[in-house]
Amino acid sequence: MERSALESVAVVRGPVRRGRKTKLLVKRLRPGEIALIDHHNLDRVSAEDLIAVGAKAVLNCRPSSSGEYPNMGPLLLVEAGIPLVDLPNDVLFDRLKDGDAVELRGGAVWAGAACVAQGALQSPDEVREATERRRREIGGALEAFAKNTVEHMVEEQDLLSGKIELPRFDTDFRDRPALIVVRGVDHQRDLQALKPYIRDVKPVLVGVDGGANAILEAGFRPDMIVGDMDSAAEATLACGAELVVHAYPDGRAPGRELLERLGLAHKVVPAPGTSQDVAMLIAGEKGAQLIVSVGSQFNLVEFLDKNRQGASSTFLTRLRLGEKIVDAKGVSRLYRPAPGIAPAAVILGVGVIALVAVVLVTPGLRDVADLLWIKLRVLLGGEV
Repeated sequence: MERSALESVAVVRGPVRRGRKTKLLVKRLRPGEIALIDHHNLDRVSAEDLIAVGAKAVLNCRPSSSGEYPNMGPLLLVEAGIPLVDLPNDVLFDRLKDGDAVELRGGAVWAGAACVAQGALQSPDEVREATERRRREIGGALEAFAKNTVEHMVEEQDLLSGKIELPRFDTDFRDRPALIVVRGVDHQRDLQALKPYIRDVKPVLVGVDGGANAILEAGFRPDMIVGDMDSAAEATLACGAELVVHAYPDGRAPGRELLERLGLAHKVVPAPGTSQDVAMLIAGEKGAQLIVSVGSQFNLVEFLDKNRQGASSTFLTRLRLGEKIVDAKGVSRLYRPAPGIAPAAVILGVGVIALVAVVLVTPGLRDVADLLWIKLRVLLGGEV
């Protein structure tokens, strides 16, 4: 595209900030910056994070939607008014550094007087139409997901058979409900809705990586944090929760190095599947009577939107734990919080005030009250 043809295109200016992993980039991204990401099939949670931190625009070096299923990330971004440009390759990670000023003119990326990349600006109308079309054609994605699930049933039998060896934990799950928070769809909103449940029932609070941040932000402290520790803030890791590093079945544990550097005691659990699978299995195997899942995949599109092979293991974990698992949305709709002491105190106080008022305006009752007061003083040994 020639520069003269771009003069009529709305220009978006801002400093760029790069990140191969979107969930890590959003920790560093500041409002007004342009995010440069490398995210195949941009998922809903990542898009919500980019919107929440105030990204001015998003440059994606991989297809934001491959067309395999209706991933919601691109739609959320464009409906929030954030320009989304799909780039043909990742050369901008080498050509730009954090803080470089860039201009977006349609799908063209300019740095100074040079056009450094030409991509495709995602039109809101086209993204909506493509999303609806993929919803109608989801059969292929469902078939692939089913095949992947069957493969996991064969390769990761331990998830279904319960053969994973677990150490002794300080956190006591026996005959208690557990609430497991995953950084996922609407996890913060659901956690807010469950505040009365947490206050009254006092479940064991388990944060899976970044989910532990959400527990602290909601005003509670996690009892346990499970994961590879790449999304939990260092302050969260040091909050006093029991730390459990999810390791690969061969023993490699990416999160162990961070905790050792921070001098934090931890336990390691080698297991297949994802960190949320491990958290659910720990709760189930250690005797939790109920497992409330916050932010975990709940329907087919959410499973597909997780966009990684391990998502099928979460499906298998749900099969293993069966009726013990309930979704947070169901709990918030069914649970009716018990009235606290404040409403009862208010009602009692209003009653006392009303009684005193009646006594004061009624001469007969006032005389009776005076007589009772005199008798009370005599019983207490006071002078009449």
